[in-house]
Amino acid sequence: MPQRKKISLIGAGNIGGELAILAARRELGDVVLLDIPDKEGVAKGKALDIMQTCALDGHDANVVGTSDYADIAGSDVVIVTAGVPRKPGMSRDDLLSINLKIMRSVATNVKEHAPNALVIVISNPLDAMVYEMKKITGFPRERVIGMAGALDSARFQCFLAEAAGVSVKDVNALVLGGHGDTMVPCLSYTTIKGVKVTSLLPADQLDAMIERTRKGGGEIVQLMGTSAYVAPAAGAMSMAESYLKAQRRTIACAAYLQGEYGYSDIYMGVPVIIGGEGMERVVEIELSAEEKSMLEESAKHVRELIDAASKL
Repeated sequence: MPQRKKISLIGAGNIGGELAILAARRELGDVVLLDIPDKEGVAKGKALDIMQTCALDGHDANVVGTSDYADIAGSDVVIVTAGVPRKPGMSRDDLLSINLKIMRSVATNVKEHAPNALVIVISNPLDAMVYEMKKITGFPRERVIGMAGALDSARFQCFLAEAAGVSVKDVNALVLGGHGDTMVPCLSYTTIKGVKVTSLLPADQLDAMIERTRKGGGEIVQLMGTSAYVAPAAGAMSMAESYLKAQRRTIACAAYLQGEYGYSDIYMGVPVIIGGEGMERVVEIELSAEEKSMLEESAKHVRELIDAASKL
């Protein structure tokens, strides 16, 4: 008899809790919500709350909270949110030294207890954290990816729909590069119902939308005092679902590059196909000279972060 898939969430904070709700409601599998021993009660409490919600909504999923990594054994997917969230005045890069120690511990335990899982990293600074995860686990690049481009593209999509006065369903947007202020919103691949957005909105308005997208996470931090969690969770769960259901969706995410776009040994946001084998292919697209220049600047910043992490 087929068994349910198993999804383990490392970190029972805001994003972890939201991920657990999404996984349960979509009936993607049973869920393990894990946090450090001091927060085991939070993990167990959220798991119990979600299980009771499943009873009300009629969703079949078992959700448990724990602080024991042995409980993630046999996981099909591991999503890592562990780390300190941003606070007002902090950049993603400010979290490097704090969250690097946490990521190294998480990666060591994932390698030991869930060696066959697809790993999706959300923790910031994203590009450095997912690089560290791959380095420590030694997993193939197909099974270690970062959630960034899906969220950044969704933010760009949202802002453009608002500016153009159209349904967000009709906007297709793409954001490449590192998950930070040097991200690269690609206007040449951004359309509204197939029509290039550059034909529908003036340049100054598009520039404002690009800048707002780059600062999108910081805008939310300033408004509510902590990082976003609903949209990041939705972005990661769309990646996990595409893997678990072998949907082969094309999703922008932080992927380990091996010559694609002219870069190697670096994680950056690019469009990839996620299917039953994990990150099955990096989709290479033709970029304008301006987009190539911005991507080079973004890559430079990511390498600086990775170099800084290697010294800690």
